[in-house]
Amino acid sequence: MKTVIADPDIIVPAEWAPQKAIWTAWPADAAEWNEDLETPRRDVAALITALNAAANRVRLLANGDEAEASARATVGNTAEVIPAKYGDIWLRDTGPIFARRNARALALRFTTNSWGGKYDLPDDATVGDDIARLAATPVRRFDFVLEGGAVDHDGEGTILTTRQTLLNPNRNGWTKAAAEQALDEAFGARKVIWIDEGLKNDHTDGHIDNIARFVAPGRVVCQAPAGPEDPNTETLDAIARALEAATDAAGRKLDVVRIPGVGLYRNALGDVAPASHMNFIIADGVVVVPVYETATQDTALEALQTVFPTRKVVGISSRGLLGSGSAGGGSFHCITQQEPA
Repeated sequence: MKTVIADPDIIVPAEWAPQKAIWTAWPADAAEWNEDLETPRRDVAALITALNAAANRVRLLANGDEAEASARATVGNTAEVIPAKYGDIWLRDTGPIFARRNARALALRFTTNSWGGKYDLPDDATVGDDIARLAATPVRRFDFVLEGGAVDHDGEGTILTTRQTLLNPNRNGWTKAAAEQALDEAFGARKVIWIDEGLKNDHTDGHIDNIARFVAPGRVVCQAPAGPEDPNTETLDAIARALEAATDAAGRKLDVVRIPGVGLYRNALGDVAPASHMNFIIADGVVVVPVYETATQDTALEALQTVFPTRKVVGISSRGLLGSGSAGGGSFHCITQQEPA
């Protein structure tokens, strides 16, 4: 890895900061969705409806004539449909991370290696540049692998991440020190808080946006086990302990809020799936939370509403996006990228 001098003027605004737009994409490749595009499209359309109801601008990429026609017919004027090429809809990981430098917009671009070589799709490596161009935002490039869902920002120089992703040999082969240097170079990270691992069977190798999220400076939310059959009980408790022992870049001890987790969730093939309420989107006026028709979801939504008193918390089904087998595997945060105002 080449050494890039850290730019202290670069700031990645927290997700709760005012936003100019939210970027997402329309499921377009039937082969990537077990030949069933309608199910994930239904989830994406419901997400767009919830964002639009709170007056958020949604910019929806559509790959190919069929996808573009389907998107326009489904979402109408609730989103701006833009023809574009992409491998699949996981723009959190393949799109740019929008930052600010001296009050000017900047798109940070990283190398993609298909989540450690697992899902090599055409145009995933270029869609981030296309989004930056469509957003009329200059690009700053880095020569290392990083997915946007692997890091969570508090807007004040603290980053949450997992060893399972960033220190995985299938990404950069980093040591902890090398990873922290890279995060400093890219984001001006003054403090990195490390979690060991994510949920079972997570296609991304444990992305942080599925297990723990900043919700305010010095405050994080994570999940509690949902009953004795929860396959992630030990992991969820370890996440909470790590957060409770941590301090942020300002030296504050974190205020850790735990909400009920999804618990044991099996997909259409009967496999344990990494369903999580943490994969929510914080947008202007609304927080959109993935739900899975489980017993704890109402309690989880009520708990999150207390965390976000100035925003409406909305639960939307994400069962289609989670999918089964090699299809899907993520949720609303995974398919979006916010562009700060």
